[in-house]
Amino acid sequence: MVKKKNEIRILITGGGTGGHVSPALATVQEIKKLAEGEGWQPIFRYMGSKTGVEKRLAGEAGLDFVGVQTGKLRRAANIRGLFTLQNLKDAFRIPVGIFQSLWQVAKFRPDVIFSTGGFVCVPPVVAGWILRVPVLTHEQTATVGLANRIASRFARRVALSFEGSLKELSKGARKKAFVTGNPVRSLIFQGDRTRAIERFGFKPVERDLPTLYVTGGAQGARIINQAVEAALPELLQRCRVIHQCGLQPVGQPQDYDSLQAAAQKLPAELRERYYLTRFVGEEIGDIFALADLVLSRAGAGTVTELCATGKPAVFVPLVPTGGDEQTRNAKRVEEAGGAVIISQSELTGPRLLQEVKKLLADRGKLAEMGQQTRSLARPDAAHNLAEAVISLGRG
Repeated sequence: MVKKKNEIRILITGGGTGGHVSPALATVQEIKKLAEGEGWQPIFRYMGSKTGVEKRLAGEAGLDFVGVQTGKLRRAANIRGLFTLQNLKDAFRIPVGIFQSLWQVAKFRPDVIFSTGGFVCVPPVVAGWILRVPVLTHEQTATVGLANRIASRFARRVALSFEGSLKELSKGARKKAFVTGNPVRSLIFQGDRTRAIERFGFKPVERDLPTLYVTGGAQGARIINQAVEAALPELLQRCRVIHQCGLQPVGQPQDYDSLQAAAQKLPAELRERYYLTRFVGEEIGDIFALADLVLSRAGAGTVTELCATGKPAVFVPLVPTGGDEQTRNAKRVEEAGGAVIISQSELTGPRLLQEVKKLLADRGKLAEMGQQTRSLARPDAAHNLAEAVISLGRG
């Protein structure tokens, strides 16, 4: 594969969840803008798991995708806990993935590798280090994940979303680290409230009715979905609801089916206030333009986008995660005055209804919460990361 003088080859890796993929895609868009303005050509390739969410999202973004074997890195409370069947299987997949990555990296000949974490990034990052390709890795959360702890040892530079994450890195990695914030998709700022009302089939005469956006990620959050289902009739008396319920694993009951059945039992005037979908794509901008309040998990990507758009939130952090990172993400916004936290153990239909009713009843307070949420945003994150990737690629 012959390189041209006016191009930079950039290998992107990272995934497992949308929270790892979205910052990568946001940075890709910023790199394209910078390249167009400077008159050179970026050549991208995305490397990740053959079955991960990154394959779909990279394809939707028009990026060339290559799948390799990956193994999830699982922490354990004791040594015995490490020797599970799944861990042993994944221990075999990781070296296979490294050999596959070596072949793909050598074939693509990137000038730089940009990694956004998740267990899928380890084989490509190690392969890049072996082949002496400079690596920049980015951590989205306040807690540095295990995969990024490993990747940081092989990286030339380590980008962080939060200053406080520095102390979690090894001494060697701290010397390579810098803070950029967490990039967000430009798409989230391109929505229109009037278009959203028409798009989701809501009544124009109810344009001043508040809107609650519910999201639990690509696989959804069953505990959130069940609480919404229990509270749905009373919720819809007070607001419209856009509900992204996710796609549950194969073989498990699908929340979409039970929520749709619950909606069909509602009176027509309430049913018209409920929009249910498994996934959200390019319509996310319209959703943010319309939403007055968001009910969600507290993954880094979600929290960053809510801060960027200035949306008040009710967070239900996923516990446990590595280092309980979602609770830390949520508390950061709560302490700023932009969110309320309901723990998983406390979330029920009545508890959810109580909190949402209280928040929606005071529109002035809701607007103030949105301002506090926006104060945490770092709008230049994608630009800063793009410049760092380009600089490393140019050597």
